[in-house]
Amino acid sequence: MSSKPLTGTKVFVMLVAFFGLVIGVNVTMMKLAIATLPGTDVDSPYAAGLTYEHEISAAHDQAARKWKVNANIERRNDGGAMVQVEARDANGQPISGLKFDGRLERPTDKRADLAVAFTETGIGIYRGDAAAVAPGQWNLVIEGEARGERVFLSRNRVILN
Repeated sequence: MSSKPLTGTKVFVMLVAFFGLVIGVNVTMMKLAIATLPGTDVDSPYAAGLTYEHEISAAHDQAARKWKVNANIERRNDGGAMVQVEARDANGQPISGLKFDGRLERPTDKRADLAVAFTETGIGIYRGDAAAVAPGQWNLVIEGEARGERVFLSRNRVILN
């Protein structure tokens, strides 16, 4: 058996190939991780911090109204979901004339968020539809507006099968 001697050139080529492979795998995994999960909850944490005081004030105003807003979400046979919101004032009377907007937000991926547009179908009853809602956990975000001002905000975790 004749064996070739291990030279400095062979060792150098093996080291370069090994570290080239390791770096190539790391770069590929990093690109896949960034493409599938951006890792941010808000686009601009600085802007979110600036609006924090306004959000606290709006939450106090909402609590002072003592409204009772109930939301119900039901899965449809076609894979979509129907969301119904019932709004009542502090005395239990239905609240009419509000404009509700909603979103079904994926807790892990903002790119999967779905908008829900509500229409008033009865006095104080608002309904909206979302198409092609995947099963799993969602955040149901409901915002109510009156005369151009947000008067209600709710965020609830729901599980759709």
